[in-house]
Amino acid sequence: MNHTALQRWTALFWDALFFLLGSLLYAVSVNVFSAPNNIAPGGFTGIATMLNYLFGLPIGITILVMNVPFFILGAVQLGKKFLAKVIAATILSSVVIDLTAPFMPAYRGDMMLCCIFGGILSGAGLALIFLRGGATGGTDLIAKLVSKYVRFISLAHLLLIADIVVVLTTIPVYRTIESPLYAFIFIFVTTKVIDMVMYGNDSGTGKMMFIISQKNQEIKKHILEDMDRGVTELKSRGGYSGIEGEVLLCAVRRGEMHRTLDIVKKADDRAFVIVGDAHEITGEGFKEGETT
Repeated sequence: MNHTALQRWTALFWDALFFLLGSLLYAVSVNVFSAPNNIAPGGFTGIATMLNYLFGLPIGITILVMNVPFFILGAVQLGKKFLAKVIAATILSSVVIDLTAPFMPAYRGDMMLCCIFGGILSGAGLALIFLRGGATGGTDLIAKLVSKYVRFISLAHLLLIADIVVVLTTIPVYRTIESPLYAFIFIFVTTKVIDMVMYGNDSGTGKMMFIISQKNQEIKKHILEDMDRGVTELKSRGGYSGIEGEVLLCAVRRGEMHRTLDIVKKADDRAFVIVGDAHEITGEGFKEGETT
């Protein structure tokens, strides 16, 4: 087995392990805490939770079925390579939710404890999946598709709007105002845990990557479209060869580094990449700059 094949299989192993562990944690969050207590924590999981309450439909399969048309649309709009891990993670997490549901005891105690521990497990599970470039489809994928055409609203705001709509729908479904209030707490805890696991305590830190390749244009295109990150082209000249060229400079969050490396290696496995710590990144997508 050559070095490239070994790297590919090693990456596949870690992808599978993180997706499985993340799916198990997420399944505990859904089956033990959110679904039994009528908490619909946004996204397709929230919709599936409500459909389970109304009609008894299995949550995992319902999530998967709702995602299918957006997988098809995403393959056309975003590219098949981008969707590969999203589809794999969505299928795995959906199946794990339904397979483990009969064996997980529902917690029906204090609702605040339910939101806190359910949110922690949900955030930790999703973060493990995100760390390996996966996602669980749903409103994340829809927001990604919509953001290509609605440029004046950020991806984060689109996700927030989608989650608010889903959560508010729980009022007529569960016929109580407490349910959406607890759902917002659940979402808040989930989001904070995801940020802590993936980015640490400071959203202004990350990685600075210098990329030298003969296929810079292809790499740049995928970083811009698949990662939604900016790229700066720096003019360069080889010190030994004297050949004129370009170096790509890209700032990413820590959890996005492996996805960027995957993009580079798929385009050019001979690319030269320098990765350094960026202790302070201010601007769109990172820490907001101070205004005077």
